[in-house]
Formats: sequence, structure tokens, C-alpha cells
Amino acid sequence: MVDVTELLEPIAEDVDGVLLFAPSASYYEQFVDAGLHPIVVAAENDVDAETFVELPVEFADVTDRLTFGIEGALDQGYLDDGDAVVCAASVFGDEVDTVSRVRADADAQSGIYDLFTNTRAEPNVLRSVLELVIELGKKGQKGEPVGALFVVGDAGNVMNKSRPLSYNPFEKSHVHVGDPIVKVMLKEFSRLDGAFVISDQGKIVSAYRYLEPSAEGVDIPKGLGTRHMAAGAVTRDTNATAIVLSESDGMIRAFKGGSLVLELDPEEY
Repeated sequence: MVDVTELLEPIAEDVDGVLLFAPSASYYEQFVDAGLHPIVVAAENDVDAETFVELPVEFADVTDRLTFGIEGALDQGYLDDGDAVVCAASVFGDEVDTVSRVRADADAQSGIYDLFTNTRAEPNVLRSVLELVIELGKKGQKGEPVGALFVVGDAGNVMNKSRPLSYNPFEKSHVHVGDPIVKVMLKEFSRLDGAFVISDQGKIVSAYRYLEPSAEGVDIPKGLGTRHMAAGAVTRDTNATAIVLSESDGMIRAFKGGSLVLELDPEEY
């Protein structure tokens, strides 16, 4: 009979680091007892790992989960560019059942880590908005491409740097961006001009806002229009994060601190 262990040895041969995604205490201790110091990626550091990357959301897609962990480990200095890394995660159940070998690439950042860290908005709020925009990007509005702009976090400053284009349907309401019924409303309103403004906690503060920060000095990729310029400008002047769905090319782009941090194709999700 073939020794499967021998066949799998190359996966862990000469690696520079090990990432454990939400490991049990007993599984983590096996690595520590073997003299290894794995990097733990989880919602909380329940195993008191010396090297830890906080996972703000439980990505359903394992690739996004691994990407977040690797980018976080690079950002915190636990890994160096070019390091060979073994990632162990749970995909089909509660126990670790999937092992991957990858190479950390500092030049191939997806932006997923940057989007969810160092932001005022709660990670679950950003995830809800991103999921909504992905769905809009896939289905459009009645089969037609649609553009949309969501500004998340630091809502007070965003409101002060914008003006209404029309009646605000969310005025004096207390609806949350993650509510299923609200998502239907947002899809319908997205076909109209203006930005949605959402608080740190996910309350929809306003729709139909015209963002007024000066675009002077905002550096966005060539070919992007006024919606992207407004997103860059408002995130430069506030602590908000802006997520844009482009009507022209269907791509989703996120801005923080006046810069583009994430670009993805909704059809890939």
C-alpha cells in the first residue's frame, strides 16, 4: 500500500512558516510541543498564540480566508516576502481538514486585509455592504448594468461633506444594511444618483447624497469616472471606507484614505 504520509511530505518540506486557521487548543499545542511557533488566524486568540492575526469575518470562501491570513502575517512582520508557507484550515467541518502550501507575495496583495483592518466601521458591516455590491454587480438592475457608491463609517463627517440630491427615504429610520428586506430596498434605490451613507454600526443614514470634497490631489487609476473620484476624495477627508460598483466595466473597487485598496470582479464570487 502507498504511504500517503510520504507523498505529502513535500508540502511541508523547507517551509518558512505555518498558518493555523481557528485551531483547537490541542491541535495548536501539538505544534508548540514540536518546537514550532505557528501563526494563528482566528476571530479570537483563544490559544494564547505569540503570533496572531485577527480574522474579523468568517470568510465562506477558503481562498479569501487564506489570503487574508497571509496578507495579515506579512503586514505584521510574521512573514517575509517570498516565504514558503503551509496553511491548515477547516473547510468541511470543525476539525482541520485542508492543508495548502503557498508562497507569500508582498507584491500581489488582494486588498482584502487592508479593507477590513484599521477602519472605523465594524467588519461585519463592511462584509454586508461588499456582499450586497457583489450581488448587484452580478444581477444588475432588471438585467441592466448598474453603478453604485456606498460610503461606510464616519457618517457624521461624510454627511457634513455632502448634500442631498433628493428626499432621504432613511431619515429618522433605524434600519440596518444587513437586513434582508433592506437589501431589496437598497438594490432598488441604487439605480438613482447619489451615494449611500452608512454608519460604523451599519445603520443606513442616507441615500441620494452628493459628495462634495475636493478631488484635487486625489490619485485614482486612469479611466475611472466621477463616482470613483468622489469615493477617493471622501475617504481622504474622512475615516470612511467607500465601495464602488462601476456601471461601465462592472468591477467593484474599494477606497480608504484616498487610495484604491481593493479591486475585484463580482462574477468571480
